[in-house]
Formats: sequence, C-alpha cells, structure tokens
Amino acid sequence: MSHALIFTCAFAAALIAGLAVKFWLASRQIRHVARHRGEVPAAFAQTMTLTAHQKAADYTIAKSRFGLVEMAWSTALMLAWTLLGGLDLLNKVLLVWLGGGMTQQLALIASFAVIGGLLDLPFTLWQTFRLEERFGFNKMTFRLWLGDAVKGTVLGALIGLPIVALILWLMGAAGTLWWLWAWAAWVGFNLLLMLVYPSFIAPLFNKFKPLDDASLKTRVTALMQRCGFAAKGLYVMDGSRRSAHANAYFTGFGASKRVVFYDTLLRQLNAGEVEAVLAHELGHFKRRHIVQRMVAMFGLSLVGFALLGWVSGQSWFYAGLGVQPNMAAPNSALALLLFMLAVPVFTFFIAPLPAWLSRKHEFEADAYAIAQTSGSDLAAALLKLYQDNASTLTPDPVFVQFYYSHPPASERLARMTAA
Repeated sequence: MSHALIFTCAFAAALIAGLAVKFWLASRQIRHVARHRGEVPAAFAQTMTLTAHQKAADYTIAKSRFGLVEMAWSTALMLAWTLLGGLDLLNKVLLVWLGGGMTQQLALIASFAVIGGLLDLPFTLWQTFRLEERFGFNKMTFRLWLGDAVKGTVLGALIGLPIVALILWLMGAAGTLWWLWAWAAWVGFNLLLMLVYPSFIAPLFNKFKPLDDASLKTRVTALMQRCGFAAKGLYVMDGSRRSAHANAYFTGFGASKRVVFYDTLLRQLNAGEVEAVLAHELGHFKRRHIVQRMVAMFGLSLVGFALLGWVSGQSWFYAGLGVQPNMAAPNSALALLLFMLAVPVFTFFIAPLPAWLSRKHEFEADAYAIAQTSGSDLAAALLKLYQDNASTLTPDPVFVQFYYSHPPASERLARMTAA
C-alpha cells in the first residue's frame, strides 16, 4: 500500500470519526437540555424564572440542531475540496489562466477564501437573521451586516495577502529552514496586530467612547490600581447595534492595552457587579493566563510550521488529499491550504485538553475576583449574564468536558460559595 493511500485512509477515518463524535456530543446536549427544560435547578430557583430557564434551553437546543446541519455541510465541503478534487481543479484552472508564480499562488489562496465564504454564506445569514433574531439577540439590519462583510473582506485582503505573500516567498527562497523564518514572521505579525487592532481596526466596525460614568470610572480605576494594572483608557462599545449579548474585555498589547465594556453590559449590571466582572478579567492577567496562552499558541505554531516544512516536500501529502502537484515547481500555496484543511481533522480529538485548561483558568480568575471585590457581586453578575445571554444552566456533562471553555454556572457558583 502506497504512502498516499495510507494517508488518504487515515484522513478519511479521522474525518468520519470526528463527525461521529461531534454528532454524538450534540445529540447528548440536546437530549440533556430538553430533559431538564421543565424545572429550574434548585440552586437557581430563587434567582432564575422558569420562563428564562426555558428560553435558555430552547436557545441551546436550536443552536445545537443548527450546528448539526452546519457540521454535515462543512464535512461535505472538506471532502469536496480534498478527496473529491475541488482544490486540485481550482489550482489547475488558475495555472492555465495565470501560469505559475506568486500571482497564481496568491490567486489560489484568495479564490479558496472567497469560494469558501460564499458557500458558508447561507449559514451565516440564517444564524444571524433567523436563529439570533428568533430569540431576540440580533440587532443588526441587513445593511449593517453587509457593510461589516464588505469591510471585513477588504481588511482581510489588505492585511492577510501581504503576510501570506511573505510566507509564500520564504517557502521558496529561504532554504530548508524556511519554516523557522516563516514562523518568526507570523509571530511578529500577530504581535503587531495586537498593537494596532484597538486603535485602527476595531473602530472601523464599532464606535468607542470614553467611559463617562464618573462613579463607575473612579471605582474601576481604583480596582486597577489595587491590582497593579495600567490601561490606556476605559471605553464603552456600541455592542447593542449588533447584538443583545453583553460582554467586557481587554484588548491591545503593551502600552496599547485598553478596557472595553459593551453598552449592553453597563445597562444590565450595577457598579459593584461591573467591578467584579472586571476583576475577573484582571485575574487572567495577574495569573498570567494571557501570557501562558500566547506562549502556548506560539509554541504550537512553531511545531505546526516545522511539520508543514516537512510534509510540503512529500508527494504523498498532496496525492493523499486529492491533489496532483508538480513536484518540480513551487506548490507552496497548495501545501498551505491542504495543511490548514487537514490539521483540524486530526487535532479535533485533543479538544478536551485546551477546554479543560481554559476552565481551570476561569476558576482561578473567579478566585482572584472574589479576593479583590465582592463574591456576591460576581455571583449576581454571572447569573445576570447567563440569563441575558440565554446560556443553559443544565448542559450535558460530557459535552461540557469536550467543548466548554467556561465552567457551567452551577460549578462556578459552587466554587464561589465554598470560597
């Protein structure tokens, strides 16, 4: 049996097994949430109405069922691009039209992105204007959605194509260790993006204004001083233009760090609860979770680039995924696209590990917030956010272990009560 056939069988087996596990997990989640829909859990009986609990259950079930259809579609597209020859056909058409060289390779990546976006468009529209609309979360008009899509596409081309062109050039010009130089370029690009995103990119999509609530500003500033955290500013974002979901986050890197509150969050929480939510986010910084995640991301990406450097020179890698490359000519764009398609298929099975680590970090950030602010305020804020975002209080435990980056409400509140 040839190396290409072995790789084809391994890829197909991983794809089918991954799809089966995803369907099994989603089915468990749907059944578990539906089974507990009729009664509010005892721990929340005094703080959550049955109507709100049932809305969260219905929202979770609707999203899960939609996800099942989306999973089937994405798997079909994966097969079409790879084993059924879609990417091979696209590459050959562009070779005939443009010849070889950098222009053809950039055109291949751009065409793949555009075609993929168009094929996923019906699901994006359905999720925004049917699913989110049905449960009262979508606040976007079609005009606003279209404007975001156009700006996102143009921005993606202006930012993405130069870094892709640099990596493609390095693949062909930097010798056998091109992957190390490409990784360094990718790391530098990501760090630069973290610096410029808050000031130049985010304002293209949302309006940001300084926090003007003097009392809250004083309270938040005092908290950050106690925690030894310096930020460039406190801002309120018009998240309500697009969604009723609420959030708060830190963005930026180094001197460009800033704190951003959704306007929906400030409407839903009182000052003490906002302070507690911010203390939780500060906990991630104080416990060095952000640094740990960045180091892990850059470390794993180094392994990924090294692996790409090896498989890009192996004919079985291309043939095993339905592509007939010309090994005497550059295949850099093909290698990049095939690698990006194949890696998630094989790495899906380790998803519980980063999910567990993320939940561990959330518990640690909760503990830090309780030490700095009021635990009752944090608990109250979490309950409001779970309710306002229609997050189910009764997720399936196995589904949680596999997917949840944040612990379920019952586990978080139990830890807070114990603390």
